[in-house]
Amino acid sequence: MAKQKNISNLDILTLYMDFVIEHETKPIDVDDFCEHAILDEKVFYAHFKSLKKVEKAIFKELFKNSLEVLNESEEFHSFDQKNKLISLYFTFFENLNLNRAYVLITLKGCKNQLKAIKTLSSLKKSFMIFVDNLELSESILPIDGLEKLQTNFVNQSAWAQLLITLKFWLEDTSESFEKTDIFIEKSINTSFELIENKFLKNAFDLAKFVYKEQFQKK
Repeated sequence: MAKQKNISNLDILTLYMDFVIEHETKPIDVDDFCEHAILDEKVFYAHFKSLKKVEKAIFKELFKNSLEVLNESEEFHSFDQKNKLISLYFTFFENLNLNRAYVLITLKGCKNQLKAIKTLSSLKKSFMIFVDNLELSESILPIDGLEKLQTNFVNQSAWAQLLITLKFWLEDTSESFEKTDIFIEKSINTSFELIENKFLKNAFDLAKFVYKEQFQKK
């Protein structure tokens, strides 16, 4: 192990994951974790305020690593919105597969869904930035004057879809989690088909007309 003064955030994340996998449970507190990891508590607190912060950082790091892999691919940058999102899902869930033992213990150990969502709060922020950069709202809800509402709707819907996929993956017992791969592709394709549906576009055009006539009159 590296000298404690040279310990990085990533080192602590790795030590924490190793602890959880080895003991098949989370450490009781910082003291418990540091004792088993042979880590000075002062060194720990120099990087993180609590074990909850460590858990949040791990999921954020897995997502960050997925993006870095994708951004190294020239092909990825040429993809349309849908295929960029699908590629992100496949890459991120492949990372989760590699760390499944840790993720299962961490998320299934949460007493309720709300606590699990809090653990994923840093992941959510990173994911929202990615979705926002795809600029999906411009093509989904082209209603003047409602840009902020449009963006929030799209981002929250995308986040909900990721949570649903994560729950499906947690319960997936198929070989190589092939059912999750199928679920990812079908669910994202379905979402984009709904977005591109002419009926919906006509409905949004009507909403745009009504909005302008009823709310933007001088």
